Amino acid sequence: MKRRSIGLIIGLMLFALLGVIAMQYYFIRQSYHLKAQIFDEAVRAALNTVVLKAEKKEAIDFIEAEEAKNIKNKKIREQQQQQLEAQWQAKAFLDRMRKKQRHIDTEFRELESELKRQFPSATFISNSFYETYMKDPKLKKLVKVSFQQQSEGIYQRNSLEVYVDKPVANPKGAKDDSVRYVIFDDYMWGWDVVVLPPPRDRALDEQIKKYEEQEKIRQASLFFDSFLTESSAPGASVIENLANDFELAKQPLKKRINPAYIKRQLKEELNNRDINLPFNMMITEGQEDSVLFQLASFNGDIDKKNSYSTLLFPNSMIRSSGKLSINFPNKKSLLYGNMGVMLGSSAALLLVLIGCFAYTIFIILRQKKISEMKTDFINNMTHEFKTPVATIMIASESLKDPEITTDSKRVDRLANIIYDENVRLGNHIERVLNIARIDKGSLKMEQQEVNMNDLVAAVIDSMDLQLKKREAKVELHINASNGNVVGDELHLSNVLFNLIDNAIKYSKDAPDITIKTRNVGNNIHINITDKGIGMSRDQLSKIFDQFYRVSTGNLHDVKGFGLGLSYVQDIIKRMKGTVKVKSEKNKGTEFELTLPTIN
Repeated sequence: MKRRSIGLIIGLMLFALLGVIAMQYYFIRQSYHLKAQIFDEAVRAALNTVVLKAEKKEAIDFIEAEEAKNIKNKKIREQQQQQLEAQWQAKAFLDRMRKKQRHIDTEFRELESELKRQFPSATFISNSFYETYMKDPKLKKLVKVSFQQQSEGIYQRNSLEVYVDKPVANPKGAKDDSVRYVIFDDYMWGWDVVVLPPPRDRALDEQIKKYEEQEKIRQASLFFDSFLTESSAPGASVIENLANDFELAKQPLKKRINPAYIKRQLKEELNNRDINLPFNMMITEGQEDSVLFQLASFNGDIDKKNSYSTLLFPNSMIRSSGKLSINFPNKKSLLYGNMGVMLGSSAALLLVLIGCFAYTIFIILRQKKISEMKTDFINNMTHEFKTPVATIMIASESLKDPEITTDSKRVDRLANIIYDENVRLGNHIERVLNIARIDKGSLKMEQQEVNMNDLVAAVIDSMDLQLKKREAKVELHINASNGNVVGDELHLSNVLFNLIDNAIKYSKDAPDITIKTRNVGNNIHINITDKGIGMSRDQLSKIFDQFYRVSTGNLHDVKGFGLGLSYVQDIIKRMKGTVKVKSEKNKGTEFELTLPTIN
């Protein structure tokens, strides 16, 4: 995959991720504003309830004080209070009945609209007409229904005309308040009568009328009672309310309010609305804005965004009253707390998306890197296969020369070259096939007893010509008293061959190699150390990946496929061992193999 294509894919995925984040932010922001609006409405409702309670308490306290002065008027005031309460209850009951009647009327209008929508030609008939003609089978035959077209501007509307040629002398009266329409059914190809429920409840209308008359009588009684005598008790009339207001207005606002009562009522009302936040409260002298009471900690002016205010004694008719203000310093914490589940789930979903996005990019880049490494592997493999094939081709062509065929020594030499190159080519193929078998899990390994001390020495002997060619210096320290392990001798020898071969290839000058064996507990440790070019930390983290080769400046300067160390690690793991490596740039590398021993 090209770099531009990868960049385009990553860009589109990043755009989609940012879009999801923006949508989540918008959704959370809208939810926060909605909860804030609900919170504000609840606080304002609590404030209004509290000031009404305070006003009512003040009125009750004033009345009780007046009662102490004028005990004679107590019964009258109680009676008027009861009448007031009865008046409020009657008014509330009337409102409920009127609301119910409006609901009945609304439902009727909706049904009537739906009927006319389905049957535009539906025609109203009176209940008297229905009782007289429709219910009597004999008289029903006299009913005639005909279509008529009515012009409404440029449109023509069909309607039905319901009539009888010879009306009866004594028509019957209506028996109910239902509304009836004659419709023409296209499917039945005939007319029919549809009955709708009454638009109003007659019994409910009579009850409303009765209570309205009683209310008028009660109000008149209250009005005349307030003027019976000069010493009549305080009541609910307008003049009495003015008198009460005059009396209360003479007192300073500081004496009219009870801060402890207001704070207690505020806590109760807020708790009833599930607002359990600490709040600051302040009572000021109306427009003068002078602070009368201040509870909790208020530093400077109230923050208008988080504060709520309302007038005390809002129904006072004499002068402006004080103002009650409350402030919630921790308002945001409550709102965010109520959104905890939504915020948590959104954050979790976002983390999952980011994780998937990062993992997808990682896989794409990793696959690109593997693709590049495989391309490099194919190039190296082609180069490695090309050399022995070219050598065999030259040697074969030489054997065709008559002069060479007569010289037995030269023929033997060329035959040996062909044989050696074939062996070399076969080894290359065997390495690739072994890696393929390992990947497929089909590599078969024999389980036999192998002495690693002897195997190390045998591998060094087999590589003697290669070591002498590079003038290598090899130090062998066999310190393991028990070198017996269970494994496959062929694969173990390949492991040792790969490590020693790497030590030779990655040394600039004459290789200096040290090989040690030792026992640690029930394991044997085999250390192969060289003083070659070494590796950086980044290279150390990749050397066991398939197709990875440490760069030496020239791609083909060090021959190989990048499969050796991957093969080493897999074989040692299959034998329940470990491979460790330590390296320092330009100072050398040390591989340590650990295998379990047997007695």
